[in-house]
Amino acid sequence: MALCGASQSARADDSAELLGPGHWRVLISPFSHHFRYSAEHKYVWALGVERQRDDGWLAGASYFSNSFGQPSAYVYAGKRWFGLLGEPPLFAQATAGLLYGYRGAYQKKVPLNYNGFSPGAVVSMGWQFTPEAAVTAHLLGDAALMLQFSWDFK
Repeated sequence: MALCGASQSARADDSAELLGPGHWRVLISPFSHHFRYSAEHKYVWALGVERQRDDGWLAGASYFSNSFGQPSAYVYAGKRWFGLLGEPPLFAQATAGLLYGYRGAYQKKVPLNYNGFSPGAVVSMGWQFTPEAAVTAHLLGDAALMLQFSWDFK
């Protein structure tokens, strides 16, 4: 029994090292602005969670309703750069990962889509209002700008 417990403890230590020191973040995006009007566009929202490491690297997942009302997801890794332009609360972020959700008549709305799966990338700028609260603007390719609020659990 002790051997089994030691092995579980070693696995827990390995996963903590993989994640690194950092904190969790929850995300909500209540608004997006499309750069070009289309009668097909629907209301876009998103919910997500991220693991932010102290060295700036992050990983996360987001569930959202895409521009055409389809349930969608984005799983990603990226980096956040703090203290942009000499302003401690200003940050930039870039992520890349796997996008799912643009299917049927809308599969060609994202590049390299295969059965609803495609690569994704998002660049962002944000402002950390408090140690926990931030607002971020995400550039969604050449299609839209998404506003996001987040809360860090430190």
